[in-house]
Amino acid sequence: MRLTGQPGNFGPYADWEDGKRLLRRVMELGIRFIDTARAYGPGWNEKIIADALHPYPEDLFIATKGGVIKKSATERYLDASLKGLRRDCEESLKNLRLDCIDLYQLHWIDPDTPFAESVAGLATLQGQGKIRRIGLSNVTLDQIKEAQTITAITSVQNRYSVAERKHDPIIEFCTSQGILFLPYGPLGADPMKHGAPLASASGVLAEVASKLRVSTPQLALAWLLHRSPNIIVIPGTTSKVHLEENAIASQIALDAESLSQLGHAATS
Repeated sequence: MRLTGQPGNFGPYADWEDGKRLLRRVMELGIRFIDTARAYGPGWNEKIIADALHPYPEDLFIATKGGVIKKSATERYLDASLKGLRRDCEESLKNLRLDCIDLYQLHWIDPDTPFAESVAGLATLQGQGKIRRIGLSNVTLDQIKEAQTITAITSVQNRYSVAERKHDPIIEFCTSQGILFLPYGPLGADPMKHGAPLASASGVLAEVASKLRVSTPQLALAWLLHRSPNIIVIPGTTSKVHLEENAIASQIALDAESLSQLGHAATS
């Protein structure tokens, strides 16, 4: 999402070639999961991914989202009707230069379209061979269960971090169901504010990070990877340095004492 125009993640990324270099560094680091959305730009984030990485490595897994129409940096509306999802999906296929999207997610619930119809729309796109797997974003536990009565759900993407844990019950349910959980805002960033740092749980986080000799963002990501085996972290960045620092999180081992300390770090 960060590799788009600012403010408001609207328009193309200002330094297109640098953004491409950053994405290629992602591949060099062995990262093989990229999460985007048609609303990022809109479309420009998908286009820079394709410009940088197509033809894609065979093991690269790309997830995108539909159902949000972005008109400006501050104006958007939701359209998760079958027509709207089909339009967004076909645009994403074109932007990403794909014949089929690995994981296609409902970005937000559209209040003007019954939720079941939106999920059925995703199942229709899957049946047409446009998408392989179906995901949901910004949903409740009841909505996940309702969606499962219509089609198989591969992933859920809700806001979650070491400091914001209101979706703990959803993580537990997803774990029991073999559903991936993709926590957005894993470093506490506001999705509409470029580069916002992790702002809460800072005391405990800093104490444990100092003990382990890692940065607080690295620790926040490492905690998520320890939180549950079905979690994939998706921190965004425009910096090669931050990208490389974030990647180190997968190598950080947390002992029982550290996990216990971090267990008391939530503020919401």
